[in-house]
Amino acid sequence: MDFKLIFNIIVVVFLIWFVYSRFAGVKGLKHLVPDQFQDELKGNHNKVLIDVREPGEVKQGYIPGALNIPLSQIKNRVGEIPKDKSVYLYCRSGMRSKQAARILSKNGFQELAHLQGGIMSWKGKLTK
Repeated sequence: MDFKLIFNIIVVVFLIWFVYSRFAGVKGLKHLVPDQFQDELKGNHNKVLIDVREPGEVKQGYIPGALNIPLSQIKNRVGEIPKDKSVYLYCRSGMRSKQAARILSKNGFQELAHLQGGIMSWKGKLTK
């Protein structure tokens, strides 16, 4: 085997791992469509709602009652999230909320749900 072939194999393996780590499911994460998400928020009083978008995005509107903990800060602020509550996450499109769920799951959170399609799919009220 020459160096070029080994290098190409390593690059391909890295790319496969990277794509898998970004898109693989999170064990126990509930993927909720907007109507389900809204129903669960209304029905579950033992919950915390977290907007994982950056502060500049939140200024455009957020779901009432949401706590803003950006994905970029969630590892350092995990202690602000009660482990004894159901955690509902959302972002702009649903990708960052899945990443946040993965981080929270690794930190012992079990009751996790996210808004599929993110706030772009949300039909409910927004606060600015």
